[in-house]
Amino acid sequence: MKLAIVTAYPPSKVTLNEYAYHLVKSFRQSEKVTELVLLTDHTPEGKDINFTENGCKITVKECWKFNSYANIINVTRAINKTKPDAVLFNLQFMKFGDKKVAAALGLTLPLICKIKQIPTIVLLHNILEQVDLESAGFTSNKIAQKVYNFIGTSLTKLILKADLVAVTMDKYVTTLQEKYKVDNVKMIPHGTFEIPEKPSHQLPKGPLKVMTFGKFGTYKKVESMIEAVEKVRKSSGLDLEIVIAGTDNPNVPGYLESVKERYKYVPQITFTGYVEENQVETLFNESAVVVFPYTSTTGSSGVLHQAGSYGKAVVMPNLGDLATLIEDEGYRGEFFEPESTSSLADAIEAIVTNNTYRVQLGDANYKAATAFPMERITNMYLEEFEMISAKQNNFSKATVI
Repeated sequence: MKLAIVTAYPPSKVTLNEYAYHLVKSFRQSEKVTELVLLTDHTPEGKDINFTENGCKITVKECWKFNSYANIINVTRAINKTKPDAVLFNLQFMKFGDKKVAAALGLTLPLICKIKQIPTIVLLHNILEQVDLESAGFTSNKIAQKVYNFIGTSLTKLILKADLVAVTMDKYVTTLQEKYKVDNVKMIPHGTFEIPEKPSHQLPKGPLKVMTFGKFGTYKKVESMIEAVEKVRKSSGLDLEIVIAGTDNPNVPGYLESVKERYKYVPQITFTGYVEENQVETLFNESAVVVFPYTSTTGSSGVLHQAGSYGKAVVMPNLGDLATLIEDEGYRGEFFEPESTSSLADAIEAIVTNNTYRVQLGDANYKAATAFPMERITNMYLEEFEMISAKQNNFSKATVI
């Protein structure tokens, strides 16, 4: 199978690029895939396709740009030129831009592939029905929220024209089936990127690192975590370092710089900036606990799966998709009330003051992560493509007869 993947890809800073890297790493090792065609966004530097494992040929076609109105034309041309046997879209609603028209035009591409009778699957990481538009940084205006919801419903109908829409949580399947009356939605788990044979619970000498990882400023805010760690320092006497790994959310430029300035009096805070793929393992291994300082959620958490793969204890808000994911996939952690700094401090302290408990949580999360390695996830997609192709072939034969 010659498989095309429409996605952002490292060193791109557009959302879901890291997930694409691990999809590609796994797909290229499958015997069913003869060539991978990456239909990616333009980046000044070359794409990161220097894998050490044996695998199939990878062809990179940089054919779209964030917020470009020409993406629909340029991606279609790239598909016509490369002639893939199947196309996988790695999507969320703001994938092709944060301007409404550019984003909407990009999301018509799955329908174009369907019209061309190319087996098409959309991996949709979030659905608008489960997003708090205000806390996620879209808009707080109630009228504007209604407009966004109308546009989101229209775009979802477009996306559902694909042969299959894969989502990462069971409740997303139920929501889409009930609202849109469709039967081409399926839950395929998020999957775990890297799974060490045995995670080490040994931590480096020095302060215990309390780490958070992501794009910050909307529903992911670090002020409460900084203040919570300050509380734990005072109550426990422990030597703690705060590690804020990642960048601003594109909707809130300058957020982390403002946090640096506001909390410049607080000792031992490290802002890592963008974390390169080869630095992720060290970042997690050196951390005592991974904190999710979220006020809402927009889908399954890649960071949670990464934390599990490295056997890390986690502190999570007691809300929405994260709580559901814990129940569905078997992760464990300390929960806190999203608007309470004291609750967050208690959750962090419960882990950093009890090494046995920290290790127990890490082991449980490693066990949950190993249930869905990326190899298993990509095999699920390949099986779905085979069924779509077989259905199309049967339909063609019936039409001829």
